[in-house]
Amino acid sequence: MPLITDSVGRVLGKRYRLVAALGTGASAHVFLAEDVSLGRRVAVKVLQPALAKDESFLKRFRAEARSVASLSHPNVLGVFDWGEDSDGPYLVTEYLGGGSLRDLLDRSYRLSHSQAARLGSQAASGLAYAHARGLVHRDVKPANLLFDEDGRVRVADFGVARALAEAAWTEPSGAMVGTARYASPEQAEGRAVDGRADVYSLALVLYEAVTGVVPFVTDTTMGTLMARVGAPLPHHDGLGPLDDVLARAASPDLSARLDAAGLATRLDTLGAALPTPSPLPLELTKPRSASGPTSVRGVARQSDSDLTAVVPVGTQRDDDATVTTGAVGDGATRVIRAQPGEVFDAVALGATAGGATGDGGATGDGGATGDASETGLAKPPLTAVRERRKWPWVLAAVLLALVLAAGGFLAVQEKVFVPSRPVPMLVGDTVATAKSRLASEHLKLNVGPPVFSITVIPGHVVSQTPSPKVMLKEGGTVKVVVSKGPPPVPVPSLSGVDCLAAQKMLSVAHLVGVCAPAAAAYSQSVPVGQVINWSYDNILNATSAPYGATIQIAISKGKPPVTIPTGLVGGSFQAAKAALSNLGLAVSQASQYSTSVPAGEVISTTPTSGQQAPAGSTVTVVVSAGPPMVTVPALGGDTVAQATAALQALGLTVANVYGPPKGTVFDSVPASGATVVVGSSVNLYTK
Repeated sequence: MPLITDSVGRVLGKRYRLVAALGTGASAHVFLAEDVSLGRRVAVKVLQPALAKDESFLKRFRAEARSVASLSHPNVLGVFDWGEDSDGPYLVTEYLGGGSLRDLLDRSYRLSHSQAARLGSQAASGLAYAHARGLVHRDVKPANLLFDEDGRVRVADFGVARALAEAAWTEPSGAMVGTARYASPEQAEGRAVDGRADVYSLALVLYEAVTGVVPFVTDTTMGTLMARVGAPLPHHDGLGPLDDVLARAASPDLSARLDAAGLATRLDTLGAALPTPSPLPLELTKPRSASGPTSVRGVARQSDSDLTAVVPVGTQRDDDATVTTGAVGDGATRVIRAQPGEVFDAVALGATAGGATGDGGATGDGGATGDASETGLAKPPLTAVRERRKWPWVLAAVLLALVLAAGGFLAVQEKVFVPSRPVPMLVGDTVATAKSRLASEHLKLNVGPPVFSITVIPGHVVSQTPSPKVMLKEGGTVKVVVSKGPPPVPVPSLSGVDCLAAQKMLSVAHLVGVCAPAAAAYSQSVPVGQVINWSYDNILNATSAPYGATIQIAISKGKPPVTIPTGLVGGSFQAAKAALSNLGLAVSQASQYSTSVPAGEVISTTPTSGQQAPAGSTVTVVVSAGPPMVTVPALGGDTVAQATAALQALGLTVANVYGPPKGTVFDSVPASGATVVVGSSVNLYTK
């Protein structure tokens, strides 16, 4: 791959002039470029030239570039164009001047919990947007999280990782380590991946950004990859309130892992509960131009590491630039050496258009001109008259200096001889306890406005300034911020879902749902098993509750049971059916012989009158069929004993025997074949 400086000045695609080098990696060079067609600054990423010969890579690169160029989201780096050149394939993206998260971490900077929540929420939002459109990043790492000048994060390099993964070209030995540090378990095992792999990687990035430690990293790439397979995210005290959400985002179980949208929601909610994050200390990029030093409003622009400007004595500085004292010409000056990347404005520093340059010479429209008060140079010698009259002023100046010196001595004495005390750890204490502990150290307490906190109970200290163990003079003041409890979060509507779905919805909102059996109730309108209502603190269908609060859920047992009415027995079946149908019950009919209830009248119901039946259930109505009937059998030729047995088997009895008792039956009354009521008597005639 050619040196990065070799390409500065070239024009790619007859449109993009490479102005300055921004950085380089194993597979690509990145340049600041000028879009000569639109007159705007862009970033150009030129990939390894060997990739231009890999047809499979080029095919994938073109497809991925088209897909990524269609993305439009405030947290995804915009891709403007792509193409192929003799130096290799290239992507044209928007130019961001805030550097990357990798830059911050390499300067040993650690994100606060609130900073990490905001950054993570923005990055997860960008990932969720891309995932919804079928794009998976596959290489989320600190170097791919870029900042604009306002500190908003953008996810960069969508599509490039997948195209490179399928290329025949191989990166230099060891280049895989950067990806392995943040790879998901499924990537380590070579399985197919979806958007949840990006969520896992982002969780590891945030873990490192807060703690300074990348979990699972070992001495070898293979060991690093396999250490996370099946392993939960290691606990770290430094994660604080981020511990739970990152553990879920880095779950080795895909089914339990958050998706990008869920991670963005949880981090956004957590961020709202934490103190407002301070701005990130970004070092805005000032790329070095290949054209050499540049003059900026009268100040010579040298290299980024060696920029000087001449300013008048007394010029105040608000930064940490090195200040040295020297002489240029006849006037005393201070020479300020800028930090790398800093550009001075000579007018802002007090120089005129004809002021001094970096080498002490005159520049501008005609050299140094004007009053000395404008140029910062020493005034010409005073006249003899003014010299004679100057002594009273000199005397006054001496007396003033003595007074100031005495005051300074007293101030120094006070600072030197007042003892210092270590500031105790107050976080977690009540205000009363904090005040007592400070009093024992001869320090004072100042309580600031309370803030919401999901980790500190109400009335206890959330944060303190100065930090614990800092030495503070006796009588000094320690400011604390007290918790006013968890922040309110919106309670989603739970109507139309069952208990399990309601609990999942509440969990996403950082709430807990409880479906107590005692809270279940009947409902005429809500189907059985669905939510009737929910409540918090006795507020029915509450729309807001504190973070982590428990929401009581009432589940429907369906329509209430129906009491079987009285007055059905003895009436007709039609009347009973109408009465039961009006109560929402179904009716079935059964017949039963009865010697006491006339045929067609209701004998009984099941359930019986006064009992309850489930709404919509079936009630059986028993209707009398009258007394039971039998047919008198043929008895001719039977003995009296045989005839008697046959009649008794049918529920009939023998009334009288007319004829010889031991004779044979030749007739009966009622006669054979007649239908009679069970229990009737029959007369036998024998011969």
